[in-house]
Amino acid sequence: QVQLVESGGGLVQAGGSLRLSCAASGRTFSNYAMGWFRQAPGKEREFVAAISRSGGSTRYADSVKGRVTISRDNAKNTVYLQMNSLKPEDTAVYFCAARGGYYSDSIYSDNYNYWGQGTQVTVSS
Repeated sequence: QVQLVESGGGLVQAGGSLRLSCAASGRTFSNYAMGWFRQAPGKEREFVAAISRSGGSTRYADSVKGRVTISRDNAKNTVYLQMNSLKPEDTAVYFCAARGGYYSDSIYSDNYNYWGQGTQVTVSS
């Protein structure tokens, strides 16, 4: 079992930046590929970014590529999502997720076993 707790969300103006954090506990963090997803009101949850267990491989949704960076610190059991040049369409609840079983990272939410409670990001125009 892995417990995930996100933080760092908030209200920011368009063009601003936020860094989300997701702290993990319960199992060996480096055994899990990690992902960030988001869900806007009335929309389905969508992939944002993912990172491999070692941190050596990352993937991004086209909608955030070039503006968002995912990283992890396995010594601190934490994964981060640095978001720059934020747009109103980035407004959503952001969730981090962990994929167990030594699998690689994935863009599909169904491949993740554990989820945090989410943190709200609101970008004003």
